[in-house]
Amino acid sequence: MAGTTSRRVEDLTPGAALKCRAMVAACQLEGIDLLVYCTYRDADAQDALYAQGRTAPGPVVTWARGGESDHQSRTAFDCVPLVGGKAVWNDPALWARVGQIGESVGLSWAGRWPGAKREMPHFADKG
Repeated sequence: MAGTTSRRVEDLTPGAALKCRAMVAACQLEGIDLLVYCTYRDADAQDALYAQGRTAPGPVVTWARGGESDHQSRTAFDCVPLVGGKAVWNDPALWARVGQIGESVGLSWAGRWPGAKREMPHFADKG
């Protein structure tokens, strides 16, 4: 992927980082291991991700172009629950619980977005 991406929680705004850490800790208390795999993403990286499933191979994974994503403002992160050290992408009950936990610490969860725009891994600090 072109551009710069980070998975460092420290690259989020202080408020988003605080909520991200609170979510990870709350998940751990419930026995859910959570991997934060993307925090900051520059506009070039966002554009490359946006091209996926459109002009580049792979499935569509984002609806935001460079400059339109909360990743550029450092208020969003993407994560995935791990079971036995492996990412679990297709367990609706597990994602529902992870989403509830994220919302309980004050994050907005893109798993509530309508239809095809739903992004289960995406959480943002909206204030």
